[in-house]
Amino acid sequence: MRCVIARYPFDLTKGGVVESMKGVTPEPVTGESVTVGRRRYPVKQVGEVVTRQDRRDFSAGEVTRAMARLGFTCHAAPGATPTPAPDATPVQTASALLGGSTTTPLDG
Repeated sequence: MRCVIARYPFDLTKGGVVESMKGVTPEPVTGESVTVGRRRYPVKQVGEVVTRQDRRDFSAGEVTRAMARLGFTCHAAPGATPTPAPDATPVQTASALLGGSTTTPLDG
């Protein structure tokens, strides 16, 4: 399948990508990733191996789209979404602005 990565066309196949990644040790996943075989690789590492280009020349999105079109399972960046802090009451906000304690006597 013809895929454009970093403005260059590549004829990639699923088997070709699997063959290229054989023997390549996965780097730690810190962003988007793709499962090739039984291993999970960062998409930038896969893009670098498959295209033989520097990983600064293409985006993770380009490689993710290409790998998804070839039938690989792609994963979003790991990490939990931050939970919002509970809203402070108007009294707690005023107290904090005046330099007082932000807890109430009932909080313990």
